[in-house]
Amino acid sequence: MMEGNTGFSKSSFTGDEARSLLIVDDDPPLRNRLAQALEKRGFDVVAVESVAAGVELAHECAPAFAVVDLRLSDGNGLDVVSAIRDARRDARIVMLTGYGNIATAVAAVKAGAVDYLPKPADADMIEAALLARSGALPPPPENPMSADRVRWEHIQRVFEQCARNVSETARRLKMHRRTLQRILGKHAPYN
Repeated sequence: MMEGNTGFSKSSFTGDEARSLLIVDDDPPLRNRLAQALEKRGFDVVAVESVAAGVELAHECAPAFAVVDLRLSDGNGLDVVSAIRDARRDARIVMLTGYGNIATAVAAVKAGAVDYLPKPADADMIEAALLARSGALPPPPENPMSADRVRWEHIQRVFEQCARNVSETARRLKMHRRTLQRILGKHAPYN
């Protein structure tokens, strides 16, 4: 496993190019655990911590697989996804995030990710997403979202699309502004 953010070359990956995996996450303990676990599963792993390093490595080495965090300290992981997709059309990319909502999942898939997993995702889940047959439906979730959670996700999506403007969001949802403020003030419902 290589870690760092400068001086990448085709030799950054040391083994089989077909199993080359780029991990981009700014959480060192998570990044290192994930890199070690996926190396044990046969991937040739390079792990970096920033958008800049991820984009540079994507252009230099064009990995076959990637696991990219959505929010990184120097920007948005979607930029890394786009760079990988430009460098290698057949790359299988999984987006990770601690800020799971439907709008960001849609954006990740549109940018070229094959799957979107909320943190904490374990190595088994990530490996299954990376190796899933193209076009195959993923298995049903163990704990699907409740109707309350789906409603909350929809409200959050519209709120983000309205540039976090409560009045405009309430108007578009045909909801009283105070009711919307109460909903926005609460945490997401658990499944």
